[in-house]
Amino acid sequence: MKAALLGFEESGKSTLFQLLTGRAIPEGRQESETLEGIAAVRDPRVDRISEICQPEKTKYAETSYSLCPAVTKGEGKRGWLEPARRADLLCIVVRAFASDSVYHPLGSVDPERDRAELRMEVLLADLEMIENRLARMEKEKRAGQTPAQAIEERALDKCRAAIEADELPVEGLDEGELSAVKSLGLLCLKPFLWIYNVDETDVHEDGFDPVTIACLIEKEIMEIQDDAERQAYLEDIGLKSSGVDRMSRAVYDALGLMSFYTMGKDEVRAWTVSKGATAPVAAGKIHTDMQRGFIRAEVIKYDDLVDAGSEAEVKSQGKLDLKGKDYVMQDGDICSFLFNV
Repeated sequence: MKAALLGFEESGKSTLFQLLTGRAIPEGRQESETLEGIAAVRDPRVDRISEICQPEKTKYAETSYSLCPAVTKGEGKRGWLEPARRADLLCIVVRAFASDSVYHPLGSVDPERDRAELRMEVLLADLEMIENRLARMEKEKRAGQTPAQAIEERALDKCRAAIEADELPVEGLDEGELSAVKSLGLLCLKPFLWIYNVDETDVHEDGFDPVTIACLIEKEIMEIQDDAERQAYLEDIGLKSSGVDRMSRAVYDALGLMSFYTMGKDEVRAWTVSKGATAPVAAGKIHTDMQRGFIRAEVIKYDDLVDAGSEAEVKSQGKLDLKGKDYVMQDGDICSFLFNV
């Protein structure tokens, strides 16, 4: 899964990229250059399972991020567009902090104006592509039109109408229409996650629209290596979790994802799967052979493990469940998959 970080200059998206991925911005980076990085999804459930199992290795789930070139208002160059089209999610960073030493490309700090302008730039880029594609299709269909081309044309017409009405068209397209335009990477069909880079006093933890992060505070949080000290610092400033951790959860929510876990003496690991996925699909995230030869899943609920204190005690209490091919995975399941190929 890949998320694109978009925003105007001086919005804080580069700082956020560094906080998420731990990757420094190279000196002399060109304005048109896209940077790629991997972020571990910090998960307290992984930490708790590891405390119980004491494995040799602990591995979090991961998200891939693309730091796109800055969005510029009303200019023809769109260096941010192609990496955004390749992403599954648009994380759009809006500046909402005041600073006399950091200029704003639009002249003043106004997050709602910037949100509207960024949304417009995204939709205009799609509208331009849609109109060009429809113009080509109009010429091509003079020689006849296949059923697949007709579906694509209908889907593009719906997208154009929605954008012209300042709406997102994703709810108006059926499965066949979505499939017909999937290769175009239309941004209007991707989920948006708005991130407001705010002043220290404006951080809130309610909901995911928008996610509020004070990058200045996040830098200080990331410099604290000890987990207990970090949590104490968060509590001192009135927060339960860091903005980076809240953003990770918001990304999962926006993409309709959840985590399941595997555990053993060698490794405790988080895996990512779509909500509604069945046990064989989850097994396939570990190895395709597991999905192909799936027999059953042994499932322990996270809360049952924590309450019991060990895997052996969960089993002695009769709380290890055997699930078949039709089992729909639940967030937090701890699984062992039996298979034969």
